[in-house]
Amino acid sequence: MTNNTQSEIKFGFTEFAEQLNGRLAMIGFAAAIIVEAITGQGVLAFLGLK
Repeated sequence: MTNNTQSEIKFGFTEFAEQLNGRLAMIGFAAAIIVEAITGQGVLAFLGLK
């Protein structure tokens, strides 16, 4: 008798994937705010796209 709940590969909208995505989005948003505060220009202008 084996316990496959930990070793199963899950794809799609899992709770872990959504939490990780949300955390990475928050880090990216905070980084954009910091770049704008330090350089005085938005992220697109900082990257030369505007």
